[in-house]
Amino acid sequence: MPGTAARGPDVKFPDPVELSRAMARIAEHSQHLVSEFLARQAARPSHDGVAPGAADPLNIGHAFIEMTTRMMSDPVKLMQAQMSLWNDYMTLWQRTTQRFLGQEADPVILPAKDDRRFKDSAWDENTLFDFIKQSYLLTARFMQSSVRGVDGMDDKTAMKVDFYTRQFVDAMAPSNFVMTNPEVLRATMESGGENLVKGLEHLLDDLERGKGQLSIKMTDYDAFKVGENIASTPGKVVYQNDLMQLIQYSPTTEKVLRRPLLIVPPWINKYYILDLRPKNSFIKWAVDQGITVFIVSWVNPDEELSAKSFEDYMLEGPLAALDQIKLATGETEVNAVGYCLGGTLLASTLAHMAAKGDQRVISATFLTTMTDFSEAGELSVFIDEEQLQLLEERMNEKGYLDGGTMATSFNMLRANDLIWSFVVNNYLLGKDPFPFDLLYWNSDSTRMPARMHSFYLRNMYQNNLLIEPGGITLGGEPIDLHRITVPVFMLSTREDHIAPWKSTYAGTQIFGGPIKFVLSASGHIAGVVNPPAAGKYCHWTNTKLPKTPDAWLETAKQNEGSWWTEWYRWLAKQGGGTVAARVPGEGGLPAIEDAPGSYVAVRIS
Repeated sequence: MPGTAARGPDVKFPDPVELSRAMARIAEHSQHLVSEFLARQAARPSHDGVAPGAADPLNIGHAFIEMTTRMMSDPVKLMQAQMSLWNDYMTLWQRTTQRFLGQEADPVILPAKDDRRFKDSAWDENTLFDFIKQSYLLTARFMQSSVRGVDGMDDKTAMKVDFYTRQFVDAMAPSNFVMTNPEVLRATMESGGENLVKGLEHLLDDLERGKGQLSIKMTDYDAFKVGENIASTPGKVVYQNDLMQLIQYSPTTEKVLRRPLLIVPPWINKYYILDLRPKNSFIKWAVDQGITVFIVSWVNPDEELSAKSFEDYMLEGPLAALDQIKLATGETEVNAVGYCLGGTLLASTLAHMAAKGDQRVISATFLTTMTDFSEAGELSVFIDEEQLQLLEERMNEKGYLDGGTMATSFNMLRANDLIWSFVVNNYLLGKDPFPFDLLYWNSDSTRMPARMHSFYLRNMYQNNLLIEPGGITLGGEPIDLHRITVPVFMLSTREDHIAPWKSTYAGTQIFGGPIKFVLSASGHIAGVVNPPAAGKYCHWTNTKLPKTPDAWLETAKQNEGSWWTEWYRWLAKQGGGTVAARVPGEGGLPAIEDAPGSYVAVRIS
């Protein structure tokens, strides 16, 4: 409260003697724990994942040198920014002094409404912690506005500088340190430092699991088991090859749409993001609407599959699945869904099929899918020639890209939520992470075959050749997305850090058939996995498709709740009527094993 003096009602400052004793106990416990950890590490072979001579594996040094050079070429602008920061600090000192004297004083700066780092009441009620918080926020604003205001840098360099400046700013937040986080200080005094001992145990466990690299535990891994309380929708594996298992799900209705639904998920992580618990499973919900659902469950590849290409993923993925669906159901016409990278593959496949006159896919749904990579968002900071060469060297040594590398990149896009919040919870507060199905899935990463991943990064992200007619060739056919004329439903999410919605919207100007574009609130995962029963998030619709995403949003209609019902109304029109429900294994394909199958069970150790 504004009138509260130095100490808020819920804050107890540590007694120096008591704190010293607690730290001594922590040091004693810590020495034993660290000694045991080091002994175990010494007995292990080296797992050095850094290539020799890779002192700057992220290639950020050149970007910051260029930024500094250009910044110093305009010293007046830099001086003005520094003077503005100095004035802000002086104002903060004055208002802090007023609070120490028991007077009311408005804050100089406030955290964003969704900034959960400062949710503890002491950050506002205690004058000292409020000063620490505002000092940090002022400095963070100064640093980020300074690097964003540098003229003359190309867009990619500017984005890289901005991104890594934010990583530094996030890491230096006072909430990440024991002595400047009131919640951690309180827990330390109340527990006699047991929270820090427990936190050190968590840290060493995470280092152990990561074989010397930090692998932060984001959820209770023992709380979920694939096939039991997650990825548990009943069905059968009815086909498999080197790259995928095809799952057909058991019907829950007497009648189903005549045309089956084929889902092509990304092979970064696993398919069951669409089949988490029953209450938020898109697959279960679709089955309950009377849809015969098939999904591709991709293999978790190892060095034996290093030569598998993007073309192989098309031939052995969706094209092979279409052949098998005909055997299983007798149907030659299907509706298809592609999610993220699976959507990029589906678009490539449809262009390949259009070139060959193959009309088996009647409609396509693209969930948060990039086809035009000209504005690929912050993921592009990881993709330049130097980084790609280093990445390819690492992949060629093993034959694949380790899943942890991809996971780290994605987590850095939302570092406060997916890195630092767990540092505070697990290591400083010493708490166990909360059981959360989505974060369990997020930790279940997969490898990428070297040849496929190099092709994808270079041809899509780096050179944006998918958008060019004939820019790439798959299965002997030049790919031209403009030849896709089937009805398309496009779903994007407004806060997507992986496939920015304004970039995905470009697909509306590429495909040649009727297009329905829908924008969901929230992000890449939560905006998609949003069952109607949850009553969460809204979505926007528009009957028009102007050239720019901003123009689309200006005239879009906001609708409450999930996009799933909007999609089903659209899909039902492509359903081809109804037929008797089909039971997996009773058609032309015998059941191999129960869903979710064996491919999805392979975890990276």
